[in-house]
Amino acid sequence: MTTYRIVKAGDSRSFPLSHAFVEQADPQGASRVFIGQDAGSAFAGAGELGACPFVAIELAHECLGVHTGEARGLEGSSVVGFARFRLGRADPTALIELVRQPQTLDSAIAAARAAFEAAGLKVAVCGDFPGRIVDRLIRPYLNDALRRLDEKLASAEDMDKTLCLGLGYPEGPISLLERTGLAEHHDVSLALYQALGQAAYAPARRAQVAKARASR
Repeated sequence: MTTYRIVKAGDSRSFPLSHAFVEQADPQGASRVFIGQDAGSAFAGAGELGACPFVAIELAHECLGVHTGEARGLEGSSVVGFARFRLGRADPTALIELVRQPQTLDSAIAAARAAFEAAGLKVAVCGDFPGRIVDRLIRPYLNDALRRLDEKLASAEDMDKTLCLGLGYPEGPISLLERTGLAEHHDVSLALYQALGQAAYAPARRAQVAKARASR
């Protein structure tokens, strides 16, 4: 497996606590993993990294192209983006969304995947889009649930019960948002709405209220 060194640049949403992926890093590793809220800036100031088998940049909601640039749909190198999925205030999951560009080297994807999987994480590879996979799918669903609650389609309890019993979900949408944070949902949903311009991502009224209260 390709060794890697970690460059920490601020607080990491993917790795807020100790984890095997961080502990297994090698200070002399051949590859680079930039983590933290300023990972992109650290990458920009790192100099020449072309000899690295892979370079990974922790992303928030932005596209990898913000840090690497884009060129007529031909962009891509040994640089990948990643984010460990985490819903609001909940603990990070085991899922790593690994971001590639059209011409990203297959060898870089394979090396990055192997590094994450060796630490017990699960990897899904996706294209370079705002919100990646999970947020693109789940945020409209959560906004719809909040809007149906406002319309008095059903009580929060009955809505959650129906989705759990009818579809086998482990937790209903209202309970999930209350546990992980409506204000946090607002922030992610708003970022996607601004990036994509699609009404489904516009934060629902209850999320807007929660954000306003949290900002007092």
